[in-house]
Amino acid sequence: MPIAIEATNLVKKYGDVTALDGLSLKVEQGSVFGLLGPNGAGKTTAVRVLTTLLVPDSGTAIVSDVDVINDPEHAREIIGLSGQNASVDENLTGIENLIMLGRLFRLPKKEAITRAHDLLERFNLTDASKRIVKTYSGGMRRRLDLAASLIANPTILFLDEPTTGLDPRSRLMMWDVIQGLVSEGTTVLLTTQYLEEADQLADKIAVIDKGKVIAQGTADELKTQVGGERIDVVVDRSKAELAAQALQSMASGKVVIEGEHVQAPVSGGGVKVVEAVRALDIAKIEIKEIQLRRPTLDDVFLSLTGHHAEEVKNEDENVLVKKGRR
Repeated sequence: MPIAIEATNLVKKYGDVTALDGLSLKVEQGSVFGLLGPNGAGKTTAVRVLTTLLVPDSGTAIVSDVDVINDPEHAREIIGLSGQNASVDENLTGIENLIMLGRLFRLPKKEAITRAHDLLERFNLTDASKRIVKTYSGGMRRRLDLAASLIANPTILFLDEPTTGLDPRSRLMMWDVIQGLVSEGTTVLLTTQYLEEADQLADKIAVIDKGKVIAQGTADELKTQVGGERIDVVVDRSKAELAAQALQSMASGKVVIEGEHVQAPVSGGGVKVVEAVRALDIAKIEIKEIQLRRPTLDDVFLSLTGHHAEEVKNEDENVLVKKGRR
């Protein structure tokens, strides 16, 4: 498949803080690529570089064979961006926002109006088209913002945490919209800290932490990295370390302790559960609960970084966010 987006060794620093530390990735045309990581991992910085909003200190960024750094104006004709914060004017109506943006993209007035109406219908906003945007719900604003990013019919779309703050119903609606765009040939780079979202939408995923990609592949490929199955044992917190030691000899990878949960990657199915019970019984550790389950993307992130995706924040980058310089 042709490559629609390619970043190579991107580095971006703010003083002593490194937001991107040699980030590299390739996105195939007509696919959804998920950039997965916690707040502060560098996801938004990467998107801003790829969409011409930031110039990296070093590295290259290419979209549809256009050099983002050396030819940003051409790149902007190809891409669409929906950021974390809705970019629409809340003092205008929905239809006024889209027509205005269409005209800013130099669409003829008639075409801008037609395009605006088409997008409002597509995003189920026709009934609210003449309402002031400040009266919209959060989900409606996000849908209008996504519609705005499509006004110029881009072939490549960047979505920076598009469902953050949405209720479950609105999130599912956004997922349907994104899947519909991709079925029509749009290439999507999606950043998210929701593991379920990456699992549901992305054809390929890059796990990013501290400004660099630490693993890439399909969801199944990433899950395979942490073992086919996991035994999750709940014990008294004071016994967790001893339980981990008891289970390590039968585990196919590193045993991880999360509070009173002790998780061991295994292969062998139910037989390993019996073996785990015996090992813990010999160690005289009482089992509160034990289960065998398939790995999730959260297991992948935990195995790769030592923490859950939603847990850890990079305080240095949070400072940059507060300053509006992420």
